[in-house]
Amino acid sequence: MSHYQNNPALDNLTLGKKTAYYDQYDPSLLQAVPRSLNRDPLDIHADNLPFHGADIWTLYELSWLNSKGIPQVAIGLVSVDAQSENLIESKSFKLYLNSFNQTRYETWENVRSVLQNDLCGCANGKVSVTLHKLDEFSQQPINQFQGICIDDLDIEINDYEFNREFLAGSSESDIVEETLVSHLLKSNCLITNQPDWGSVQIHYRGPKINREALLRYLVSFRHHNEFHEQCVERIFNDIKQLCNPEKLSVYARYTRRGGLDINPWRSNTLFTPEIGRLARQ
Repeated sequence: MSHYQNNPALDNLTLGKKTAYYDQYDPSLLQAVPRSLNRDPLDIHADNLPFHGADIWTLYELSWLNSKGIPQVAIGLVSVDAQSENLIESKSFKLYLNSFNQTRYETWENVRSVLQNDLCGCANGKVSVTLHKLDEFSQQPINQFQGICIDDLDIEINDYEFNREFLAGSSESDIVEETLVSHLLKSNCLITNQPDWGSVQIHYRGPKINREALLRYLVSFRHHNEFHEQCVERIFNDIKQLCNPEKLSVYARYTRRGGLDINPWRSNTLFTPEIGRLARQ
């Protein structure tokens, strides 16, 4: 997309460049991307956001040394408020986490506190961090999105270029409240063009959305280049503008890369995302 080209906020990222790996704590490795980069073209402004939400990260490769030099491992859950000024760039997040590997900490709480403080600074907003022992996660079942899956609709698709106009005129006269799910969301990294695979859950109340049109719209992300968080905000914005639901929540869970998965959600109503791995996570 043209508004991303030669943008200083992206040109300075380590993403897509050869980088060194450090194993001593270094918070300067974290890099931020202004949310305004994607929101301005969508006419979404920080002082009047049409949604609330968060970017939920799962940290699968987190390790440090305790005070006796014994390695510790944990799985971290991080929630970055959607009202924060910046999103956190994922490769820099990975490099930052690697810098804990040979650093000593007295307690797990010390690690959690350092993480939360640094991530708040990078995002310039609210961030919460929890750390979990492996046996806590091993007892959790694989979850599935609740709702009606639209992936098996008997339609033919030949257009894989992003097109929000698939949603234009897709609203029917009946007013419904329903949850629709697709596991066919695929977009591409804004910088490296690597594929990002995800599942998306859309809950809304309003004019019934034609499911074939919605599926065509979601599949049109297949050649689209944006970060996970930006894609979810684009989906929310397009559905809100073109389908006019009264209530809308969009929640996506992406497969992991580099020991991290990103799971953004946006909503204009009461919504509590179900936290838990899907089959591909």
